[in-house]
Amino acid sequence: MRISIITVCYNSLSTIKDAIESVLAQDHMDVEYIIIDGASIDGTMDIVSSYGKRINIVVSEPDKGIYDALNKGLKLATGDFIGILHSDDVFAGPSVLSSVARFAEAHLGREILFGAVAQVERQNTEKIIRYYDVNHFKPWWLRFGIMPPHPATFIRREAYMRSGIYLTEGYKIAADYELLVRLLVRDRLSFARMPFLVTLMRVGGISTSGIKSSITVNKEILKGCRQNGLATNELFLIMKLPYRLFELVQRPGAGAWEGFNPTNADVTGSSM
Repeated sequence: MRISIITVCYNSLSTIKDAIESVLAQDHMDVEYIIIDGASIDGTMDIVSSYGKRINIVVSEPDKGIYDALNKGLKLATGDFIGILHSDDVFAGPSVLSSVARFAEAHLGREILFGAVAQVERQNTEKIIRYYDVNHFKPWWLRFGIMPPHPATFIRREAYMRSGIYLTEGYKIAADYELLVRLLVRDRLSFARMPFLVTLMRVGGISTSGIKSSITVNKEILKGCRQNGLATNELFLIMKLPYRLFELVQRPGAGAWEGFNPTNADVTGSSM
């Protein structure tokens, strides 16, 4: 099973090496690695170029934002499943992608796979600030502003081909949210919940960078839900706050670090 990983970067000098090393360290035998750079000027591309052909595809040119860059990567990807690793994130361990592949093979027919993420300090990725798994996620939760973690999501390439890629018009932060509403609610694609930790995500990303970004996110969530026929409102989105507070005290259990083997509990979902 081929897995394509897309990393989008722009002036990511301080973290891009960690992201690249995280992908290249994976023990899965068929990984396609794609880096889409937005014409960085800080030396990011010097680091990327130093890896030569170990990175399968590299594009460095101006873009219209993160989702435009991700779409470039999606159009180039050839994997059975496609995952996103942002330039300031790392995989939780070297066996993450082999665990994803084993899980996918054990759950044939599922088009979307969701794992868990741990939000960590920027300078100390061993210190977990927030843990978010999808053990109980249902698609109708999307109306409350609760989504599976995008950095731990793997989607079949054929699903993108049928349902479309990220919308770039009118979305600055939450096009990934709109995409999942489209896939899970409008198109009712099947999914499975992976019971293990996939990604360590440094704090300070675009969607978690303050009140202004939170307001923008909520506006785009409302728009994405309504575009795809999912009823919601501002009050519904406020109801997600207790869930978010719980994530601050939740921590991964021992099994979350162990990846997947066929004897693990079957943690699957359906289209609804």
